Amino acid sequence: MNYILFDTFERTDLLPLNFLRPNADIRIGILTIREKWERYLNTPTSSLTESYLNKKYPLVKAETNLLIDGTVCPNRDLLDQLLALNMNEALICKNQILALKLGGFESQNIFDKKIEGLTFIEYSGSLLKIDNSWDIFSKNAIALQEDFELLTLNKRSNTLNSSNYINAEKNIFIAANTAINNASLNASEGPIYIDEGAEIMEGAMIRGPFYLGKNSVVKMGAKIYGATTIGPQCKVGGELNNVVMFANSNKSHEGFMGNAVIAEWCNIGADTNNSNLKNTYDIVKLWNYTQKSFVSTGLQFCGLIMGDHSKCGINTMFNTGTVIGISSNVFGTGFQRNLIPSFAWGGISKMVKHDFNRAITTAKHTLKRRECEFDIMDEEIFNHIYNLTLREYPQL
Repeated sequence: MNYILFDTFERTDLLPLNFLRPNADIRIGILTIREKWERYLNTPTSSLTESYLNKKYPLVKAETNLLIDGTVCPNRDLLDQLLALNMNEALICKNQILALKLGGFESQNIFDKKIEGLTFIEYSGSLLKIDNSWDIFSKNAIALQEDFELLTLNKRSNTLNSSNYINAEKNIFIAANTAINNASLNASEGPIYIDEGAEIMEGAMIRGPFYLGKNSVVKMGAKIYGATTIGPQCKVGGELNNVVMFANSNKSHEGFMGNAVIAEWCNIGADTNNSNLKNTYDIVKLWNYTQKSFVSTGLQFCGLIMGDHSKCGINTMFNTGTVIGISSNVFGTGFQRNLIPSFAWGGISKMVKHDFNRAITTAKHTLKRRECEFDIMDEEIFNHIYNLTLREYPQL
């Protein structure tokens, strides 16, 4: 069986977080959605996504293909039902296709919902699905719990030394080669998973649910509330509350961040803060790339959504419900606009387009610091989004 994780036509509801990746490579809980499926299926997957991403994320077809919505997280009940599908059958929930089993197919049909001759089977079990960018932090507690149970099954945690304060130790898993000293870990409200090579410095206070990724660091005196995910190769400090950081990003210094999603290769300047609650206690609206307008999140708490490679200077202030595209550089005094396009440079006093060659150079330098390479495929993807941004926001 060949497994494909597909993006739907509604993938733009998750922008800017999937500008540089298929939906399945979004992190929620401990693992990315692709990593979850590959653990359940015990086999690699490929992606059916936008054409400009195809070279970096190539589609693999076979005679028999099981296609799965890349915004859906797996569970045992869902897995059993989709593996039981016969050819030309689709598993659906509330009129949405969760999975379908096909032989040959045309890629565009998945996006246009024009596949004919399907038999539909209704799925009525539990379902964790991300439809909007804010779902990533608002559903993170559920995903963390599910991933914790998946990853710790029949595994034994390493022990913490006596310098640490520990509450609900049974809900704490410590992987190998970690450094944790004089820290407070409270897992009474949800599990805590500290991955290989991670470090928690002295004075840090962490309340679960919480995940610290491989080779990531929590700085001295940090205060972290669940449900928070810090992906691999990140550094965090200050105060965080219900934040999901994909990987390779830094918020190393003081400042508050709450109800936020930070993609990869971002850097948050010292003393940066984001508001996550309006003074009026109204429901927060957030920019939606599909509708090209601000839409209701249904949430009272909603902070910052930051796309890949974006950065902000020291003492930056982000208002409630702010969205920043990719490769933007934000700085200056006062509350920033609550929509900052990709490849923007500046702040509230003046914002211009980020020079493309300069953006590429910065991206290359950023990846080189982590011994990674920004290659020609990455540059082509950047170029596509850069041109798209100039068409959408000619005022830059």
